[in-house]
This record gives sequence, structure tokens and C-alpha cells, in this order.
Amino acid sequence: MALDVSAGTESLHGYSFDDVDATQDLIFGAVHHIYTVLSTIVHVVSIGSAGDSYKLAILGNGNHAGGTGHLISLAHVVAVALQTFVFNDKFSFNGFESGDYTEPLNTNAEQLLQAAQGGANAVAQRYQYVPLDADVDCDIHVTFIDQNNA
Repeated sequence: MALDVSAGTESLHGYSFDDVDATQDLIFGAVHHIYTVLSTIVHVVSIGSAGDSYKLAILGNGNHAGGTGHLISLAHVVAVALQTFVFNDKFSFNGFESGDYTEPLNTNAEQLLQAAQGGANAVAQRYQYVPLDADVDCDIHVTFIDQNNA
């Protein structure tokens, strides 16, 4: 039976990424979707030297700084070869983020813009693995719920 991912549905997803050695989108946001990340498992295959690290982050609009392409770090991890990091703090994020205001968020109207995920300046949000050193190679698995409100 095919998975129904049409408007008004909620579906469970699991994606795996092998030998990742560069920035990798783990979830690429779609407008009117809400993603709830259940778990991210990162197994370090290899590193270049002690102290190499990576981040798990959301790439979004960055309303405080004004403009797209700002990382919101959720975890900054020192990579240890052959070790596994399990990030199972549950969190949710919108598929798109309104760019029609600058922080601080201080009115209900601005909050509703975020919830509606619209506006002329809306940008996709992405949940990403970001290696901070070129020699960090990892296997990654992410599990999440996709609520499609389109």
C-alpha cells in the first residue's frame, strides 16, 4: 500500500545518509508542513584529527539578523571516530518561515505570519548536518513526523 502524503495527512518518515562528508539536508521544508523530529543518529565513520566537530542545525530565515541563510544550532558535537551520537530531543519546526518581520517577535500578527508560513519573503527551513571540519565522515539516520497542512 502506498503512503498517503496528501494534504491533511500525518506520516512517519525515516531517512538514511551514508558516509556524509559535507553539509547535508536531513529534512527540506515544504510550505504548510510542520516537522517533528523524533531522533537523529550520527555514527562517526572517520575524522581528520582530535577536536573535529559537526552541528545539527536548522537553516532558516534568521529574522534577527535580517536575511536568509542563518544556522540555528541545536547540537554542536565533537566527533570521535567510531562513536555514535543519538540526538533524541523531540522538536518541531515549520517547513517555511515568514521573512516579513524582524525579531524580536512581539505581536500576535507576527506570530500568525510564522504559523501561516507565508508572505512574500517566506523561505524554506532545513534541518541539516553541518561538518565543521572537512575530514569528518558520518552515517546519519533521521526519523520524523511530517504533518501536511497544505
